[in-house]
Amino acid sequence: MKRIFAAALALGLAATLAHIPSASAAAAISQQQADELTASYVYLMQNFYQKVDSQNVLNGAHAGIVAYLKTAGVKDPKITEQHASSDDVNNVRELQREVNEAVSTYGSKGTPTKIAYAAISGVIGSVKDRYTVFLDPKSFAELNEGLDGTSFGGVGLTYSIDDTTKNIRVENVIIDGPSDKAGLRGDDEISAINDRTVKDIIAGAPLDVQQSRIQKLLRGDPGTKVKLAVVRSNSPALDAFTITRETIKPPSVFSKLLPGDIGYAQLSVFGQNTGVELNSALNRLQAEGAKAYVLDLRYNGGGYLNAAVDVSSKFIPTGPIVTVKSRAGQSTEYDAENIAVSPRPLAVLVNAYTASASEITAGAIEDSGVGTLIGTKTFGKGVVQTIFPLRDGSAVKITTARYYTPNGHDINTVGIQPQIEAEIPKGTKIRPGYPDDDPQLTKAISFLQGKIASIAGTDAAANVAPQVH
Repeated sequence: MKRIFAAALALGLAATLAHIPSASAAAAISQQQADELTASYVYLMQNFYQKVDSQNVLNGAHAGIVAYLKTAGVKDPKITEQHASSDDVNNVRELQREVNEAVSTYGSKGTPTKIAYAAISGVIGSVKDRYTVFLDPKSFAELNEGLDGTSFGGVGLTYSIDDTTKNIRVENVIIDGPSDKAGLRGDDEISAINDRTVKDIIAGAPLDVQQSRIQKLLRGDPGTKVKLAVVRSNSPALDAFTITRETIKPPSVFSKLLPGDIGYAQLSVFGQNTGVELNSALNRLQAEGAKAYVLDLRYNGGGYLNAAVDVSSKFIPTGPIVTVKSRAGQSTEYDAENIAVSPRPLAVLVNAYTASASEITAGAIEDSGVGTLIGTKTFGKGVVQTIFPLRDGSAVKITTARYYTPNGHDINTVGIQPQIEAEIPKGTKIRPGYPDDDPQLTKAISFLQGKIASIAGTDAAANVAPQVH
């Protein structure tokens, strides 16, 4: 999903329509609500990747208002349906007129804001595209939080609760975070927090309550301290760690060095900082002696287009990453940014939940030949969305273009078939970065071990001096 923040209405039609006075009598929507309705219409008509029928847009607004009023308790709403013309100024006036009629007639059942939102949702939903939607302020904030995270005071680790020991199992530590600085490692088990055993903390509580209790103890104001008792495999005694909490921004990249000197990096989303985070992870893995990489894009639903280009550019030194084509037929090619790390064998894990920006990266790596895809067919989302924020904190998200892989493949609704297929048996619970119960990761490791051995054999052969007999 390509994210563009529009500061004002687009030129041309938008300039003509902006700030049309709200056509109403009493109980009208505000001028801001009228402007947002206008902006939504303009953004859709000008930017949706296929031609939009204005009558369908007006019909969508009508349907949205009626549906909302029914949920608000109006048994049979009577709202005058509007008719579109070739004049977009008139169409916007018709939209405003219908919303104002609904507010004037049924304002006691629904607020002007909610009725206006229902109309905007109907406008945007009129194109019947699953990715083109209206986002109220809460939904828009949640989307931003999902992509970019929300900061908090904490120790900088992810964890699960071990079913057998009832300790906290450390899954990953954030690079250069408080736990990392203190020396905690993935697979450590935390047995006590501030001298209270984890077993006692979680005793008798359902899983969500257990996690809530642990979170409250691990999180806290930056600068405060928390004491952890840690059980480490092959260590006979408990280790005590006193960790000073810091401001934590949830990372989108987790990494570790797997046995056999294989670097593993899991991307949970393509956020604004994902490229920078991946660069740090790869630098650390290189310093630790990584001879090959696994890039895990499973369950990654995508994110920003520029993040996909950044990530792809870490492995692809030159050439195209993706081509984006708009409704007008304009093509924009995004090329590698000349920031690739030293080449090493690369396996990319994908599955049916690998989508959007993840597929851009997977497709670019496959077409460029720098890596091998392993897993199952990807989701198949080959369209690009643009987000247009509105003044009150809401937004409209509109499909504005299609994208194509470097070799010109349109993967929308089709997906990308990996070169090496590997399934996860139904009911199997995997832990990212832990191959024991992860047959896809196991296959990737086996594949890369073969590549490493092949490279080592080639290097050894190259270093054999010719013998004179």
